[in-house]
Amino acid sequence: MVLKKIETYILLVFFTLSVLPSVAQLPGRLNNLRNIGGGGGGGRAGGSDSIKFEHRDPFLDSVSIRFKYIDSVRSYVFDSSLTDYYTRVSLKPDYVWLGNNGRPVSSLLFNPVMRPGWDAGFHALDPFAFTTEATRFFNTTRPFTELDYQIGSGSEQFIQVLHTQNIKRNWNFAFQFRLLNAPGFFKSESGNHSNLRFNTNYQSPNKRYNIYLIALRNSLQAAENGGIVSDTFMTSKSGVYNSRFNIPINLTSGATYSSDLFNAALKTGTKYSQLKLLLRQQYDFGKKDSLVTDSSVIKLFYPRFRIEHTLQYNTYKYLFQGIAPDSVFLSVNYNITDIDFTDTLQYRDSWKEIVNDFSIYQYPDIKNQEQFLKVGASLQNLSRKSIDSTSADLYNIFLHGEYRNRTKNKKWDIEASGQLYLTGFNAGDYSAYISLARVLGKKLGALQLGFQNANRTPSYIFRNSSSFPVTIPPDGTNKENITHLFATLRLPVLKMDLSGHYYLLTNYTYLKNFFEAEQQSSPFNVLQVKASKDFQLGRHWHLYTDVVVQKTAGNSPVNIPLLYTRNRLVFQGRFFKNLVIATGLDSRYYTAYTPDNYSPLTGQFFPQDSIRISNKPDIAAFLHFRIRSFTSYVRLENLNTVDLNGFTFTKNNFAAPLYPYEGLIFRVGIFWNFVN
Repeated sequence: MVLKKIETYILLVFFTLSVLPSVAQLPGRLNNLRNIGGGGGGGRAGGSDSIKFEHRDPFLDSVSIRFKYIDSVRSYVFDSSLTDYYTRVSLKPDYVWLGNNGRPVSSLLFNPVMRPGWDAGFHALDPFAFTTEATRFFNTTRPFTELDYQIGSGSEQFIQVLHTQNIKRNWNFAFQFRLLNAPGFFKSESGNHSNLRFNTNYQSPNKRYNIYLIALRNSLQAAENGGIVSDTFMTSKSGVYNSRFNIPINLTSGATYSSDLFNAALKTGTKYSQLKLLLRQQYDFGKKDSLVTDSSVIKLFYPRFRIEHTLQYNTYKYLFQGIAPDSVFLSVNYNITDIDFTDTLQYRDSWKEIVNDFSIYQYPDIKNQEQFLKVGASLQNLSRKSIDSTSADLYNIFLHGEYRNRTKNKKWDIEASGQLYLTGFNAGDYSAYISLARVLGKKLGALQLGFQNANRTPSYIFRNSSSFPVTIPPDGTNKENITHLFATLRLPVLKMDLSGHYYLLTNYTYLKNFFEAEQQSSPFNVLQVKASKDFQLGRHWHLYTDVVVQKTAGNSPVNIPLLYTRNRLVFQGRFFKNLVIATGLDSRYYTAYTPDNYSPLTGQFFPQDSIRISNKPDIAAFLHFRIRSFTSYVRLENLNTVDLNGFTFTKNNFAAPLYPYEGLIFRVGIFWNFVN
């Protein structure tokens, strides 16, 4: 493992050196970067927080770069917001995480899984993974590279590299690498993740044939400690516990641990590995056309009918292992007493998935490619192997359809989609979604209304055939049904966004303790209302505010804070022509509630009602600045943990019962892009 890490760093050094010769040419090449405004209530500063690369002449030192997603017909440009650090990292301010970057996370805002069909059920590390849905397909006139490197307290390191270039005008590829290593401050709480992604897309010269390829790998590794033995160690007068590494932990406390950056071998914890390959081919039938300019003739092609085939091959490996696990913790919380506690405890499920999909598109208006009807059918084959060599082969056949229409005047935007599982393991699962958006005007902004309903089989971990120690109800589980109503109103004149979400849930499946599954058969509701606004306090002063109020009704097993708010007081602006600065305070607060506990053996959060947590606001001070294509971040986080008696940062907040957050964190990072 150490050798692999060293090899990774050596490769990164060589890669960095290979692009350094382009630094000297950056001023001329980047003179054509133009900032486009983005006032609004979520946190973008007007005028300086988005970068659009414009193309004027292919022979000048400028770059035009846009991207789209695998299932999108719209193009996007890079967002280089300085005011919100969390656009650069996997953790988000509305998450709780178990005491260290890279550890399991859960959302403070209610957001249930609504995807029908097969689901393994392991989602606590999802934010740290690359996905096919979020893969960006670029189109650029020049090779483009981004380098991101951050270091933090406790030997935390974050590295990210993105490179994309067009091999030809109609052929692009992109490569992305990400590494997070955070040893942490307590025993056995490290996070160590690595991600690789390669994607390419090609369009034939006659614009009829398109091919997309995505290949990605996620290796997610998080140590587990079961929390600290008692929260009294956090306030102990003994100075020995000011070093949080000395506080005893619940799970495998007798093992030897190290906070060494290069000692990343997993002893006790979870390791999730994913390999995903996607190949999509399209062939269009339509109408040829051309655009005549003063100097050239541009050939155009408008599809009327499209056939599409998508092949996916995915593997998933889910592992928990514990070296010399603590017998008291396992017997009390999991009722596990029949193992030799001097051995290594392991639970593992491995899955292979092959999906073949055939779809057809029809474009009613040949001049509006953002209006289309799509229908298709998929065959999904699944195979599972567990640690005891037992196996299972499953399959699903499902239909899907989609209609999208963004009108030519850009005022109406309609999206409707659905899935229905006809036969197989998830027969009877379905989802239905519809959204209607309308631009009301420059002053009134835009309004979106939507409806979603999903009927889904509970995740596979809630079955007796799973290798992980979960006990299901004697009568089994029924399908979950979730209805979601939502509305969003954007008011650009007021720099405000308003949104509301209403959920109705039946047969909600969850863990009621560390290992016993339960299903809430009676329906319950969740209402969530959010407001975001940019208060401009002066020429350069802004207060960005997000407020969320959420409440459950009925016999609900869901515990969420009534109020969540995030506030950023920022001094920002452009100075000395090329210097853009954003500095200030970033805070979040949520009202006292009984947060979910965490089951390390199963990788699941579960509700509890015995421990109520009331945290102080989390406060961070930051200085972010950009000079041309170079951006730097300097942050002091968790200032709220200061103890003025001795001036130590030991008054930690808690994420979950016996899971304290970090103390003072210092982070510094650089973000640099190159045009080659």
